[in-house]
Amino acid sequence: MKDVYILAIETSCDETSIAIVKNGCEIDAFTVLTQMDTHAEYGGVVPEIASRMHTENITMVLEETLNKSSITINEITAIAVTYAPGLLGSLLVGVEFAKTLSYIYNKPLIAVNHTIGHIYANNINNQLKFPLLALVVSGGHTDLILMKDDYQFEILGSTLDDAIGECYDKVARVLGLKYPGGPNVDKLAKEGKLTYNLPKPVDDKTYNFSFSGLKSSIINLVHNEQQRGNEIRKEDLAFSFQYIAIDELKRKVGLALKNLNIKEMIIAGGVSANSYLRDEIKKISKEYNVNLSIPEFKYCTDNAAMIGAAAYPLYLKKEFANFSLNAKSQMNITEK
Repeated sequence: MKDVYILAIETSCDETSIAIVKNGCEIDAFTVLTQMDTHAEYGGVVPEIASRMHTENITMVLEETLNKSSITINEITAIAVTYAPGLLGSLLVGVEFAKTLSYIYNKPLIAVNHTIGHIYANNINNQLKFPLLALVVSGGHTDLILMKDDYQFEILGSTLDDAIGECYDKVARVLGLKYPGGPNVDKLAKEGKLTYNLPKPVDDKTYNFSFSGLKSSIINLVHNEQQRGNEIRKEDLAFSFQYIAIDELKRKVGLALKNLNIKEMIIAGGVSANSYLRDEIKKISKEYNVNLSIPEFKYCTDNAAMIGAAAYPLYLKKEFANFSLNAKSQMNITEK
């Protein structure tokens, strides 16, 4: 079969990224322009600033990606874009840019769900093997998903409140750490010990998660200690939080592996870059004799390479979008 080159665009939050992906797994060219330093001044992503910076940067990112590529834009097979979920203004920049390129160069347009993109990041330089268990952990998601084949998703369990990435960011703020919070909590925790007694989240036999109680207990603990004039041992609190939060993921993953007898597992989403999570999930996969796949660090956070990888099965099925495609801020992976 003739090689398929998909030009993919990702602008769901604060990274402007474009990639050219060959046959859903080989990266021909790849560019990510982050806005992290800009948003760090505000302690988090400012949606209006993010969308404006995408508009300013996206043409430049395309030019840089094409300069790195082994092919020309006329040799592209299809255009793929993240259309949901994410920041609406940011998504719209990518969607309109993709529709314009699709129209000008007469290429099929493929609409990709951002969360599914994170799952298919595991297909880059690799190959997803089914059936598999996917743990999706990010600022907006904490899900356990069973996949029996390409684009077949059964959600086994989800967070009942806060996503784990959101919880990391809130804890980072309470500890006075800079944005982005998650990596800084992970870094600080390496210097700490398990000294704070924090509540376990959903300690039951379901596959659901909960992190709001853990977050609230830390906020209250810090407030009460400050009121008493006591010093917070930030390193120990970071470690104690991370220990409990990741243990919640481990317990539910272990339960699913035990009940389903699955031998393939992947981790997906921005929190999959967390070093402690990687180490602990490796331990539990070894315990259950499971083949574990984790994306390279550069494919864990938001990037267009994963969108190109996720677009490939849709291309093979000829599931193309038309020019009425619009962005959506919220969408479940089982929705169309």
